[in-house]
Amino acid sequence: MADPTTAPATPTTPARPRRALPLRAELRRQLRRRRTQAVGWVLLLLPLVLVGAFALGSDDDGGPATGARGFVDLAQESGANLTVFTLFASTGFLLVVLVALFAGDAVPSEASWSTLRYLLAAPVPRGRLLRQKLVVAALSSLTALVALPVWTLLVGGVAYGWGPYVGPTGDQIGWPQLLGRFAVVVVYLAVQLSVVGALAFALGVLTDAPLAAVGGAVLLMILSAILDTITALGDLRQGLPGHYAFAWADALSPTVDWSGMASGALWSVGYAVVLVSLGAWHFRRKDVTS
Repeated sequence: MADPTTAPATPTTPARPRRALPLRAELRRQLRRRRTQAVGWVLLLLPLVLVGAFALGSDDDGGPATGARGFVDLAQESGANLTVFTLFASTGFLLVVLVALFAGDAVPSEASWSTLRYLLAAPVPRGRLLRQKLVVAALSSLTALVALPVWTLLVGGVAYGWGPYVGPTGDQIGWPQLLGRFAVVVVYLAVQLSVVGALAFALGVLTDAPLAAVGGAVLLMILSAILDTITALGDLRQGLPGHYAFAWADALSPTVDWSGMASGALWSVGYAVVLVSLGAWHFRRKDVTS
C-alpha cells in the first residue's frame, strides 16, 4: 500500500520540438554576429565611398562625347542614376558574397562552435533546424537587397538631386513610376540570387567550415561567369546560374522587356529547389558528430 505522506510524482513536461529554436531567437543571434554588423557597415559606406570617388575624379572623363553612355557615365545625373550604378557594380560580386555569407554560414557555424549536436539533442528536429536557418538567411539577404538601393537613393538624392532616371540612350523615367521599377529590380535580384544562397546552403551541410561553404559558392559563381564569356558554348550558356544576373536592367527600359527576367527567374528557382532539396536530404541522413 502506498505511503499517504509521499507526494505524487509530478509528470514531466513533454518536449515540444515545434517550439524549439524560435525564429525570434535566431534573428537576434543573427543581428549580434560580427559578420552581420560588418555587412551593415559595408552597405552603409559603399554609397558614401562612391560619391567621394566621383567627387575626387575629373569631370573631363565624363564618358564618350557621342553615342550611348554607360551606367558609370550617368551615375552623377541623379540619385536614381547612382542607385542603378551601385546595383550594377554590386550584382556580379558583392551581392553574391553577401547572400553566400548569410546562407553558407548558417549550418557550419553551429558545427564550428560545437553547438550543432546540442541543438539536435534539445530536441530540435533536423527539418525545423534547416527551415529556421534558411528563413533567417533569406530575411537577412532580402534586408540587404532592400537596404542597399534605399540608402544609395537617399545619399545620391542629397548629392546629385532628385531628378528622373536617365538611361544610356537618353530616355527618362520619372517618379513615382521609377519606384515601381526599382521594386521589380529588387524582387528579381532576390529571386536570381536564390541560386547563390541555395548553393552555399548545400555546401554548408557538407562541411563544418563556414569559409569553405561561402568561398565554394562564390568560386563556383565566378567559374560560371567565366564560362558565360565563352561564346563557343552557344545556347548552353543560358543554363549557367549567373547568365541572367543583369537581366534586371530590362526593367529600366522605357518599355519593360520581361523575357530575360522570366528566364533568369525560372532557372534560378529550379536550381534553388534542387540544391536545397539535396542539401536537406543529405543533412537528414548525416551523422552529426561536431
